Amino acid sequence: MIQEASSTYGVQQFAKKANVTEKTVKNWINAKTKPNRSNILVISRLTSPFLKELELKPQVKDLKVLALFSGCGGMDLGFEGGFDVLNESINPMLHPELLPGEDRKDWVRLPETRFETVFSNDILACAKSAWVPFFAKKGYDESIYNLESIVDLVKKSREGVFSFPDADIVTGGFPCQDFSVAGKRKGFNSQKGHHGKTLNTNNEASEENRGKLYIWMKHVIEQTTPKVFIAENVKGLVSLENVQQIIENDFRNIGAGYVVINARVLYAPDYGVPQTRQRVIFIGLRKDALKPNVLKELTNKNQLNPNFDPYPSKTHSPVEKDGLLPYVTVEQCLKGLPEPEESDDLSHQTYSKAKYYGAHCQGQREIDLKQPGPTIRAEHHGNIEFRRLSAEHGGRYLDELNAGLRERRLTVRECARIQTFPDNFEFVRRASAIEGYKLSGSDGYRVIGNAVPPLLAFHIAWRLQELWDTLF
Repeated sequence: MIQEASSTYGVQQFAKKANVTEKTVKNWINAKTKPNRSNILVISRLTSPFLKELELKPQVKDLKVLALFSGCGGMDLGFEGGFDVLNESINPMLHPELLPGEDRKDWVRLPETRFETVFSNDILACAKSAWVPFFAKKGYDESIYNLESIVDLVKKSREGVFSFPDADIVTGGFPCQDFSVAGKRKGFNSQKGHHGKTLNTNNEASEENRGKLYIWMKHVIEQTTPKVFIAENVKGLVSLENVQQIIENDFRNIGAGYVVINARVLYAPDYGVPQTRQRVIFIGLRKDALKPNVLKELTNKNQLNPNFDPYPSKTHSPVEKDGLLPYVTVEQCLKGLPEPEESDDLSHQTYSKAKYYGAHCQGQREIDLKQPGPTIRAEHHGNIEFRRLSAEHGGRYLDELNAGLRERRLTVRECARIQTFPDNFEFVRRASAIEGYKLSGSDGYRVIGNAVPPLLAFHIAWRLQELWDTLF
């Protein structure tokens, strides 16, 4: 890569572009020294044909996304691209097309994708209150976001009083509470309905219960016939009887048929997300839209051709090896954040004041700054993990305690950072700021915990974008 750069620009010109001395470039070429991480980013960008093409013309948003169970928009944002993430979260050897963040050397700007959100929905008003103001900055009207349940929308579409927009992709993180190992694991027999309320005893077997809402996602796919669908849920789903196989088979039998790649559990730290989150992803590709040779390869039961594998490749690992970067730590992702009382950001000023109840309770531990953070939970009931415990409660960060910093839990912004939301995404908002879209601290925690990490979603979207013209 360095030899390619030097031959393309010449040592002198390349050194100037990379902001290093000619001697440094010659040492790189002769393998006397290795470039550091920021140098690698520059070299990657200078030698990337894709980036040069990207710089010549703006990205055309020509692929439409219909987003179900959107929440505050973690999946939506990831598919759109164009947001800032930490330098350490991106592997420049695998993604040389990155753009620098605005005036912040510790951040990089992910490129915009070809995907455009044309419809989003969720039943939580607080999710819409987070989604609308942020996506308004991207030029989207609030009418895109629909607060009706997917069940009601499908019924209205059948009655002819509503229609879903055309879309190339349907995404949806159907409710996960009934499959989570942290819950009661009712699965398909959930006692909660599609509106989030408890069902009457006589209705518990209904397809309208919360555990069967993937069926209603299936109905949307049947009506809109996208080329691709992506469904997301908690890892616990794959260990609950034969739930994974049932869902895959149901998805395969939609309309003319979909090739459903075997569901895969993605571990967020493998993709630069500083959080030990695991999510199962289902990807389906419409058979009659695929090129014949691709369809043949994807239906080969012996082995999936990696050239057509729609799942993203890992960018990080527990230790730096084989071109992968080490996992991003909490310490890295929280850098630059002051203490809450010193911040102008309402999302960072706000944190749960729940007291320490003892190590036997959930959420009573101090985060490990040297590792990826814990999974941010939507239903923590105020017991979000501690950023710092006092010495009497077993706190380990004595230098911070000795400096007078007090025991406290993670702020809403710190949770958003761990989830890879950019800092310009507001999660706490006073009523007077944007009329009708107030967000409390509890709301902020909830929608962040419910979200797909935007960076993880971006990797899924980027892999699909890379493959799109090959597949269809």
